[in-house]
Amino acid sequence: MSDAKIRLYLEHALGQGQSVPLSRDQAHYLFGVMRLTVGAAVLLFNGQDGEWRARVVEAGKRGGALLCEARTRPLQMPPDLWLIFAPIKKARTDFIVEKAAEMGARRIVPVQTEFTNAGRVQRDRLQAHAVEAAEQCGGTYVPEVADMARLDRVLADLGDRQIMFCDEALAGAEDTSALPDIPGPWAILIGPEGGFSEKERTRLHALDHAHAVQLGPRILRADTAAVTALTVWQQQLGDWR
Repeated sequence: MSDAKIRLYLEHALGQGQSVPLSRDQAHYLFGVMRLTVGAAVLLFNGQDGEWRARVVEAGKRGGALLCEARTRPLQMPPDLWLIFAPIKKARTDFIVEKAAEMGARRIVPVQTEFTNAGRVQRDRLQAHAVEAAEQCGGTYVPEVADMARLDRVLADLGDRQIMFCDEALAGAEDTSALPDIPGPWAILIGPEGGFSEKERTRLHALDHAHAVQLGPRILRADTAAVTALTVWQQQLGDWR
């Protein structure tokens, strides 16, 4: 069992005997906030080389270095699942990104729909939330957070990727949450707080690779819907089976 209590994501190659330099922010976190000293163990991952146990070999206020000792876990890629969602209030958008990273989304795509209330999103900040979620949940991969784009452009770029279209208009109708057992890439689409427009809904229902589902008898908030939809997909088609 590893004696390391801290997991850290960094963009640096990892391997047996690899020396890993630390940025000023990383050094501040490890040595100033967490009070680690030379000899302390840290778990590292970079989204490519799996998880590695490393030791602190240099500790300073403005930098430091770690030395990789052994790989503790191989790279575990999540399913090829994208979460496409309309951003909402700041804290709730942060929540959606964090939970998507924890629950196994490979890519997170904010979209502008006709009724989306949020304007621009800070992609770098959302990406940082995805990193923190991966560090805390034990993941070895960090999903990419894409720049916000219009829904019609995102749909055009999906190609034949299957879409789990969460249609709030179906709430209370006959249960349609079962998904076809189709292998290959998928996307989950969550609408804004005001729902999809009739034009958007008509277009989605016309797509052969879009599968409309309802998420229970009640209309869910967008952040609740995202977690619920990820759970449904993972249980039926993902790596929770």
